[in-house]
Amino acid sequence: MIKPKILLRILLFLLLASCASSKKAKFEDYVFKTKAEKQTYINSYNKALKLWDIPYSEENIKTSFGTAHIIMAGPKNGKDLVLLHGMDASSTMWYPNIKVLAKNHRIYAIDFIMEPNKSTLTAKPLSSDEIVIYYNEIFAQYKLKKFDIVAASRGGWIAALLATQKTNSIDKLVLLSPAQTFKFIDKVGKTTSALMLKLFPSEKKFGKTLVTFSTHPEKISPIYKRQFYLANKYAKSNSSMLKMTPFSDDELKSITNPVLVLIGDHDVINSEESLERAQKYLPNCKTKIVKDAGHFLSIDQSKIVNDAMIDFLE
Repeated sequence: MIKPKILLRILLFLLLASCASSKKAKFEDYVFKTKAEKQTYINSYNKALKLWDIPYSEENIKTSFGTAHIIMAGPKNGKDLVLLHGMDASSTMWYPNIKVLAKNHRIYAIDFIMEPNKSTLTAKPLSSDEIVIYYNEIFAQYKLKKFDIVAASRGGWIAALLATQKTNSIDKLVLLSPAQTFKFIDKVGKTTSALMLKLFPSEKKFGKTLVTFSTHPEKISPIYKRQFYLANKYAKSNSSMLKMTPFSDDELKSITNPVLVLIGDHDVINSEESLERAQKYLPNCKTKIVKDAGHFLSIDQSKIVNDAMIDFLE
């Protein structure tokens, strides 16, 4: 029987091998294969962003690795709050949470530069050190100091990476089922549906993936669902997935910030073991299991998650 970790790496290797063929495409873009595919996705992104249903502004800024897209909302005199989305989810994913988060915070939702969204990578795939540089350049651009971070899944791993740096300006961290942060993926067999979706995208596989990652896929807006599907259909993943390994005991101990870790009781990425390791090694940590929620807990149980985040941040 193949061990889960080995199975995961085999599937990821196949995924990356499949994606490599996109280099032959006429349209040169790190994420998308054609201009038409990119425009179709961007149109869908714009529709999904309207689900925020609050005033917001968008801005593109130059970084050492390409253009970073940031969405800003909330009072300018509010405490700064950075939002880091999950893999392929883009900053539009915060639509069930943004009204609550933006009430008293100045929001900076940043699109990750190696995924389908409005940020555009012009360099080679980024290393972990370069990911840190990318975000620090954005933080410097907006003069962010003593700011909070709310981050989901892959964004949670990135937030933890940023917090392990000796010099950082982060205050509080909220990690929503951070992927590969405290342990490897919990139920590898169940997550293969997402990997197969990348290799052979179809509406049917996408539906199965949502059922795997969400206890209430019916709560997902059809508008957002369309954007998320297109992200999986058109965009390739990248080698950074393989570099996302759990942090060492010492790395976790170095994160002295107040941290709140939330996971769903039906999460396929994390389990109680993740929370036990967080409690053991993070010096200032609170944890909570959200009932009747999967990996997409910010949608599955948005009211409970919103209340927990606000109680912790304020």
